[in-house]
Amino acid sequence: IGSDKMLDTVLLSLDAEAVGSLKEGVNFKKSTEDGKCYIIFKSNNDFKACKNQCKHQGGLFIKDIEDLDGMTVKCTKHNWKLNVSTMKYVNPPDSFLQDELEVSMLDDGGLQLVELSPVDPWMADPREPLELQKGEVKVTYFTHACIELQLGKRRFMFDPWLKGPAFARGWWLLHEPPADALDRLCGADLIYISHMHSDHLSYPTLKVLAERRPDIPIYVGDTSRPVFWLESQVKLTNIKVLPFGVWQNIDDHLRFMILMDGVHPEMDTCIIVDYKGHMILNTVDCTRPNGGRLPQNVDVMMSDFAGGASGFPMTFYGGKYSDSWKAEFIKNERKKLLNYKATLVKSLQPRIYCPFAGYFVEAHPSDRYIKDTNFKNSAEDLNALINKLAPAIKTWTPQPGAVLDLGLALRDPTNREAITNPPASAKIYKDSWEFDLYVNELKSAIKSDIFKHQNWIQFYYTWAGFQNYNLVVRVIETDDKFECITDGYDYLVDFLDLSFPTKRPNREHSYLEIKNRIGVMRYVVLHGCLWDDLYIGFQNRISRDPDIYHHNVLDRYDTNHCSAKKIWPDF
Repeated sequence: IGSDKMLDTVLLSLDAEAVGSLKEGVNFKKSTEDGKCYIIFKSNNDFKACKNQCKHQGGLFIKDIEDLDGMTVKCTKHNWKLNVSTMKYVNPPDSFLQDELEVSMLDDGGLQLVELSPVDPWMADPREPLELQKGEVKVTYFTHACIELQLGKRRFMFDPWLKGPAFARGWWLLHEPPADALDRLCGADLIYISHMHSDHLSYPTLKVLAERRPDIPIYVGDTSRPVFWLESQVKLTNIKVLPFGVWQNIDDHLRFMILMDGVHPEMDTCIIVDYKGHMILNTVDCTRPNGGRLPQNVDVMMSDFAGGASGFPMTFYGGKYSDSWKAEFIKNERKKLLNYKATLVKSLQPRIYCPFAGYFVEAHPSDRYIKDTNFKNSAEDLNALINKLAPAIKTWTPQPGAVLDLGLALRDPTNREAITNPPASAKIYKDSWEFDLYVNELKSAIKSDIFKHQNWIQFYYTWAGFQNYNLVVRVIETDDKFECITDGYDYLVDFLDLSFPTKRPNREHSYLEIKNRIGVMRYVVLHGCLWDDLYIGFQNRISRDPDIYHHNVLDRYDTNHCSAKKIWPDF
C-alpha cells in the first residue's frame, strides 16, 4: 500500500488463569466484548493465533474430527482445512497462508492477541464533501460489470464487456447494452479494468476500442498476474499499471485508488473513486476486498451478487455428484453468498447500494444443462434482504441504460427523479449473440498443423513446467456433448515426473479425468489461453479421485500462462 505506518489493535485479552487453562493444540476463544472468535494454538509454551475466519469466504472454523493430530480446523462453509500449527491451508493443498495475529505475553502471565494493520489508505488527505449539483455526478449501468461514471466533465468507465462471449463460449451477456454503449466507451476519459478474467477484460470489446481509440488511458492494478496478460490480441497504447492504496489525482476534484483482494491478491482488485469528497466503492469480484478493511458510509457501493461463476459443481461427475446433490449444494451456496453480501453491506453502511457484475447467461444451446442447473441469486432478492437488515440504505437494481443522479439521491433518497430508467421501448434482455461467429473461431483451432503431431502434448505440458506433484490426469477430447470422438486425443499426464504414460502408474496417486470440448481445448492450447476458459466456462466435465481440489495445478494452467508466441515458434 501507499504507507508504511502500522496500527496495532488489541483484539482479545486473556488473564493468567485463562492462559493456564489453554490446552495443548487447538483452542477456540470468543471475545466477550464484541463476540468475535479466535483460534489459539499452544505447543509447549509457544503460541500461534489467528482470527476464526476462513480466508476464502469468511466462514467459521470448527474442530476437524478427521485430524488425529489435533492441528487442523475445518471451515463450516466449504470444508477448507487449516493447519493451525503452521497457519497453512491443507485443503486446498499448497494454496494459502492464514494471516497470523501477534501473541503478546504480559508480565502478569496473561496474553493479548494483537492485529498489526496498515493505516487505511483512503484516509490519506481526507476531503470534506462538497454539495453536488443536479446532473453533476451520474452513474449509468450498461451491462454485467460495466458502469459509466460521469464526474463533472469527465467520464470514467469500468470493466467494459459489451460484445462477444466470455470464458471461451460459456458466458454470454444477459442484458442488451444501450445502443450507444460502444460509442460512449470510445469517448470515455479513462477506463478501469479490475482483473484478467474475460468478463472484465473483454477482447472482443477491446478490439473495437483499439481500432477507434488506441491511446485511451486504461488503469489497472499492479497485480503479480498482469491484467493485460495477452497483449498481442489488442493494440492499446496507454495502459497504466498502478500501485495499490495510492490516490491517483486526475484533477482538482477527481481521484481514485485501486486496492487488492485479500484472497486473490495476485489477480483481483477493487476501486474507490472520490469526487468532491463523495466516495464510490466498487468491490467487483473480490472475495475479501482489501482483506476485509473497507471504508464505511461511502455514497455508493457496488458489488457482485449472483454466484455461479465456477464450474463447480455443475461440471463434475461420478461419486457424490448426482443432480440432486448438485441442486442442494447450489441452493445452499447461493443462500450463503446472499447472506454474506447483505451482511457486508450492512456493516459498511453505504448511502446507496447497487448489485451488479452478475448478469451473464449460459446462452449457447449446447450448455442448456448448465443454464438449467446453475441457479443464481437475483439482485432483487439481495436488495430485499438488505432493505430488511438495514432499511436506511437505499438500494438500486439497475436495468441497462438506467441512470442514478447522485446529487439528487443524496439530497432526497425518495426523489423519483434521482433514477432515470430506460424507455419502455428499450430492449433489456439479449435474445441473439452471434454464436456462429465466435464458436467457429474457436473451432478453427481444431485443424491447426500443430495437432497433427502427437508430441504437441509433451511440448505443451513441458512448456507449462508444472511437476513434482503426485497427480495423474487423463485428458479426453470430446464433441459438444462430451462424448469421445474418433480423431480426438486421449492421453495421461503424470505430474510427479512430467511423463506421459500409456496407463496409470501402480503407486498410490491422486487422479483427475477431464473431458474437454475439442475446439475450446485446442484453442486454449494453441493460443496459450487460461484453463479458466474450460473450467469457469463450463467447457469440460471433471471426475476426481480422491475428491480433492488441486489448487496449484489449476493455478499453473490458469493465470500463470503467457502469450502463445512463447510456446510454438520452437515446436
